[in-house]
Amino acid sequence: MSEENQANTPADDLAAVEYLQNSCRLIRSELSKVIVGQMDVVEQILIAILTRSHALLVGVPGLAKTLMISTLADTLHLKFKRIQFTPDLMPSDITGTEVIYQDPATGERQFRFLPGPIFTNILLADEINRTPPKTQAAMLEAMQERKISVGGNDHKLPEPFFVLATQNPIEQEGTYPLPEAQLDRFLFMINVEYPTFEEESAIMRRATTGSMERVSPVLTSDDILKLQKIVRRVPVADHVFNYAEKIVRVTRVKTPEATDFCKKWLSWGAGPRASMNLILAAKARAMLNGQYYVSCEDVSAVAPPILRHRIVPNFTAQSEGVTADDIVRKILETIPPDEPVK
Repeated sequence: MSEENQANTPADDLAAVEYLQNSCRLIRSELSKVIVGQMDVVEQILIAILTRSHALLVGVPGLAKTLMISTLADTLHLKFKRIQFTPDLMPSDITGTEVIYQDPATGERQFRFLPGPIFTNILLADEINRTPPKTQAAMLEAMQERKISVGGNDHKLPEPFFVLATQNPIEQEGTYPLPEAQLDRFLFMINVEYPTFEEESAIMRRATTGSMERVSPVLTSDDILKLQKIVRRVPVADHVFNYAEKIVRVTRVKTPEATDFCKKWLSWGAGPRASMNLILAAKARAMLNGQYYVSCEDVSAVAPPILRHRIVPNFTAQSEGVTADDIVRKILETIPPDEPVK
C-alpha cells in the first residue's frame, strides 16, 4: 500500500485488515485438521460471508461439501443447520409455521410462531435443485429480504445470515433447475473439484485411521458483522471500476461492446448485479490478502465464480464443447487490466 493510501486510511480499518488476514490464516489452519485441500473453495466462501452474500456449490457427491461448511461454521463460532431438499419439501418446512398454543394456566388459545431451520447463521441448502419451484422461491425470497412473513407478521432472520446451497451436476432426473433470475441472487457459483492424487491419499489415510480432530473458533459473529462494514469502505480506483465494467459489458451480445466470440457463443450476458459483485468480492479478496485497496488482479480472480452462472452459452457453444468457464477465461485473456491514471 502506498504511503498516501495509508495516510488516508482509518487506523481501525488498517488494524481490521491485519486482523482478518491473521484470522484467515488461522481458519485455514483449523480447517486443515478436518479438510484436506479445497482452500480455494474456502476462500470463496469466506468472500461470500464478508460481502454478506450467498454462494452455490456445485460438485459430485462425496467431496466433503457438508463437512467443509459445518467445520467452517465451527471456526466462525456460528450456528449451523442443514436442510436436505426433497420433492415433497414445503415452504413452511423451511421458514416455520404458526401453531395453536394453549396457555395451561388460563386455557386461552393463541397462535404462536414456530421458527423453521432457516433461523440460523449458516444454512446449508443441500441439493436445492431437488425441490419444487414454490419452495425454492420461498427460500430465495428469505435470502434476499433476510426476513420471512407468516400470518401477516414479519420475522427477521438472525445476523449474520448466509445460505450455502449445493447442486449435484450429475443427476438431473426429477430436479427443478434454478432459473437464471434466481441463480443471479447467489454471489458465487463455486465449482468443487476432485482432490489431487496427494490430497486423496491423505484423505484415505485420515478417514480410515484414528479420530477426527476438533476445531477451535477463530472469529465471532460480532467480528464478522464489523468486517462486513469495513469491506464496504475499502477504496477502489477508477481504473479498477472500468476494468470490471468492461468484463461484464462484453458479455452482452446485443451491445456494441460485445466481443465476436461472445456474440458467437452466448445467448445472454451478465446484468448490472455482476459488475457490482465483481467490485464487492474483489474488496473482500483484497482484505483477505492484507490489502486495503483493490487491484485488477482481485477483480479477475473473482470473475469466474461470479460470471459462470450469469452468462448463458447458446447451442453453438454447447455443440462445440465450449463452457461458460471457457468463455470467461477467454474474456479475461482478451481484456487487459487497465493501468492506473498517474
